[in-house]
Amino acid sequence: MLSKGITESFGAAIHALKSTHLTDGVINRSKRMMLDTLGVGLIGTKTSVFNKALLYSQVSIWGKSEVTLPPHYAAFVNGIAVHSMDFDDTWHPATHPSGAVLPAVLALAEALPRKLSGLDLLLAFNVGIEVQGRLLRFSREAHNIPERFHPPSVVGVMGSAAASAKLLGLSPLQCSHALAVAASSAGAPLANTATQTKPFHIGNATRRGLEAAQLVQMGVKGNPEILDMDSGFGIYYRDYAPTKMPDFAEGSFNWTLEKQDVAFKRIPAHLGMHWVADAALAVRAKMEAVRDFEPSDIISIRLIVPPSKYINCPLPTSQHQARHSFQFNACSALLDNKLTVESFKKTQINREALKELLSKVKVETPANNKPSFEKMYSEVELTTNDGQRFAAKCSTFYGHWRKPLSHEDLLQKFRSNASVVLTSEGVEGVIDVIGNIENIQDCESLFSYLKMAKIMANINPSPLPDIIVEPRNPTQVYPNSLEIVKY
Repeated sequence: MLSKGITESFGAAIHALKSTHLTDGVINRSKRMMLDTLGVGLIGTKTSVFNKALLYSQVSIWGKSEVTLPPHYAAFVNGIAVHSMDFDDTWHPATHPSGAVLPAVLALAEALPRKLSGLDLLLAFNVGIEVQGRLLRFSREAHNIPERFHPPSVVGVMGSAAASAKLLGLSPLQCSHALAVAASSAGAPLANTATQTKPFHIGNATRRGLEAAQLVQMGVKGNPEILDMDSGFGIYYRDYAPTKMPDFAEGSFNWTLEKQDVAFKRIPAHLGMHWVADAALAVRAKMEAVRDFEPSDIISIRLIVPPSKYINCPLPTSQHQARHSFQFNACSALLDNKLTVESFKKTQINREALKELLSKVKVETPANNKPSFEKMYSEVELTTNDGQRFAAKCSTFYGHWRKPLSHEDLLQKFRSNASVVLTSEGVEGVIDVIGNIENIQDCESLFSYLKMAKIMANINPSPLPDIIVEPRNPTQVYPNSLEIVKY
């Protein structure tokens, strides 16, 4: 018997994996990912970029007030919502795994004529996550903060294709073709990351992966060796070294998610901002322990961060630039002693007091500060007009996989986000279904809860809530971490 090629091994695994292969650890971690993704996606429906994408995608239907979209457009706009505020989960090697997969899985599941169980959804979701994790490990370059392209635009579309192929019940060869078709829709340049276009990277990934699986089901074919070739998926990595998916037959399967958890964000910004915000809040606390915090007393602000061109924005003018600015997040945290959803509004970005602090910032990127979410750190040092210095360092923030978000805090984040859009019944219903999804026989209840929008939401949308990030009590477990405070 001939040995399988790399793409063939992936196609075989996508087809063969069963819900019995899911471990308790993977189920628990993926349920947290699904709940968080739904929450950030719901609050994301209040953003300008989501509404533009929805307007682009929808077609008016005479006599119908409800907005319904075909699966690929539903995945597209929901994927945009998930990443519209850069509030979604982040993995290592670097990517946003859930946003590229969950919108496709839910859109396709709702459209399929057969009933799907919670385990069906969990399995498809985890297949999509697993494919991304495996592909990211084909490259050492992928372990660092990216330099050339936005990772979910490359591995996310492959994960979406794998998850969609699983739900559609495609054959092993068809699964390989779905990956091949999806690979031709992969890639997005980093130049667009601090713009309103960045959320489209997730929307396009989840949509194009779903479309790839559907097209293959209709008979479209790609190169069935797409993962084996440097001229295939290898074009995205300079050190491409692919390996086969291991044979597991009916035995156990070693899930990447079991080995590597994700990070959940406490503020709606690029993950790197969490380190510098934490350090800035700790510095302010140190200063206030000996004197009043007066921004005018500060003559210089020194930031020590890892090198990265696209998250080094000295004077942001838009919310998207602010979400990718070490300088903004440090200074905003210093000035307000908190970071909230409101912190990224234009009125806050344009404050003179903030601009004054930004003018005092100097950024340093020492060689030992690796541009990796596993190894990076941030330091903030203030010098006052009387020569005093205050400094703090953050090596791990609360929400990082080394300091996982507690179940209570994850629920609090979800409730804060989801309650902007859903009724209390809808919010608690989603929590109940996701919390027990492995035992749910029919996922229709999840779709029903997700449609329980507040009556006035489309007429007079309520403002975004203050999801406040403040220093934790120094006596608590994570002395330099961030905390979401109920509003």
